[in-house]
Amino acid sequence: MMLPFMRISGLFAAMVGISAKTVSPPIRALLALGLTLVIIPAIPPVKVPELFNAGTFVIAIQQLIIGLAIGFISSMVLNTFVLAGQVVAMQTGLGFASIVDPVNGINVPAVGQFYLILATLLFWTFDGHLAMIQMIAMSFEAFPIGEAWWTGEQFESLALWAGWMFVAAVTISLAPIVSLLIVNLAFGVMTKAAPQLNIFSIGFSIAQIMGLVIIWVTMGNFANHFEDQWLRAQQFMCELLYVCS
Repeated sequence: MMLPFMRISGLFAAMVGISAKTVSPPIRALLALGLTLVIIPAIPPVKVPELFNAGTFVIAIQQLIIGLAIGFISSMVLNTFVLAGQVVAMQTGLGFASIVDPVNGINVPAVGQFYLILATLLFWTFDGHLAMIQMIAMSFEAFPIGEAWWTGEQFESLALWAGWMFVAAVTISLAPIVSLLIVNLAFGVMTKAAPQLNIFSIGFSIAQIMGLVIIWVTMGNFANHFEDQWLRAQQFMCELLYVCS
């Protein structure tokens, strides 16, 4: 029971929602223990001759890393939208408004936190927690405890897949960035046509208002971007676990 518990604990330590600081470690441990009791009947027998030795300790660390890696993929999905919100906030001048992120415990722009809340709600709406539980259950078949381990290529693909976070973040924030670029070009034309106007005094407030309007207009595509990124993450997890092509 200990070794499956280590893998599931690693998942909950990095999984979206459950890994937040607002979820206390005892609650997280109880959830991992309950899921372990449910999954144990479907797990192949663990071939570990001795519990207290160096080999078993290494196997326990391996199980923890497998769970952390699977949960890390879901965290990258949400960090995509956090990064996109920060980019939009900085481009629109809304970055000065920052609040405390309850997940990481740091100050982030309010727009990024707003995107994070929406992405988290969509994660639960798309039954992302059930998909993660299904993935961790299938991982015991793909990587039996004490018999299989990830290759270097799989670790490399996991690191390279994180690059999709930046690609998707730029895709999400591309429309607001281009729209603000057009607004700034309009300010430049106004400054050239009427130099006596103090564009710098009114341009900042207008850019903020236009930023809010652009965020409101582009909000309709938020769910589509999340669905694409989440499906891409599920496909990648399946490829890691050898359950689909």
